[in-house]
Amino acid sequence: SIFEPIWSRNYIDHVQITVAETLGVEGRGGYYETAGALRDMIPNHIFQLLTLTAMEPPVSFDADSVRDEQAKILQALKFFTAEDALQFAVRGQYGDGVIDGKAAPEYRKEESVRPDSTVETFAALKLSIDNWRWADVPFYVRTGKRMATRHSSIVIQFKKAPFVLFRDTPIERLTTNRIEIHIQPDEGITLHFGAKIPGPIVKMGSVDMDFNYVDHFGEQISTGYERLLFDCMIGDATLFQRADMVESSWGIVTPILDVWSAIPPRDFPNYGSGTWGPADSELLLQKDGRAWKNTVHLPSSANEL
Repeated sequence: SIFEPIWSRNYIDHVQITVAETLGVEGRGGYYETAGALRDMIPNHIFQLLTLTAMEPPVSFDADSVRDEQAKILQALKFFTAEDALQFAVRGQYGDGVIDGKAAPEYRKEESVRPDSTVETFAALKLSIDNWRWADVPFYVRTGKRMATRHSSIVIQFKKAPFVLFRDTPIERLTTNRIEIHIQPDEGITLHFGAKIPGPIVKMGSVDMDFNYVDHFGEQISTGYERLLFDCMIGDATLFQRADMVESSWGIVTPILDVWSAIPPRDFPNYGSGTWGPADSELLLQKDGRAWKNTVHLPSSANEL
């Protein structure tokens, strides 16, 4: 009841969904050459997170009701034209670099990968949901291998206040409110907001309020595959896509794949291992006056590890 009234275009500026991996293809070069990051991650994993974030409250928390609402979001996603694919979709391929202090080879030198491969290991999209709740709220999604850190998160960025009350506070300290949902590796939620800095002068600083699952419940959450296998055994289909959801998901990404296939990239590899992806990914948000949240804030117990 606290968050639902503000969970809309009236208060939310944009949403970011990131699924970043530090691993490369890890011996799966043969498979990856036929797939790529877009096919491998976005129609399933990324769209699952997007629909759970954007869907209307279901009438009941059962598989059919939840997936009915998820399907409505997928149907409301704006389809990509060829022009949209060039403007709102970014692809990348990792070059060499450093991961955890160790040298990491570029994708084209991985086992079973063509030396002139044009397969993407990174993909980022700007998506729009054409419905009453989310009109004009962009959803930026990205996924990639050999990135700066292993982290999956959903960032809900709220709009700026219409009036700047604390004029003595430097502009860089007047950050907007946001909610960060940490999915892995350290599950939790962070609420980011402003607070007065102690002292006689009225100045604001940024603070975080953290919730961490391990702190409160004392045990690690099951991994994705453990949960899915358990759900299979008990017959719970909530986390599994239906045929209509699969069809809608692939209807979104297929025009992008067609454009990428017709226009091979000329700049691969275009991001170093251990970075946050290609420069065009940053430009995707910068041209809208926004920026990816690349600094990973972990809930309290994770910071102590």
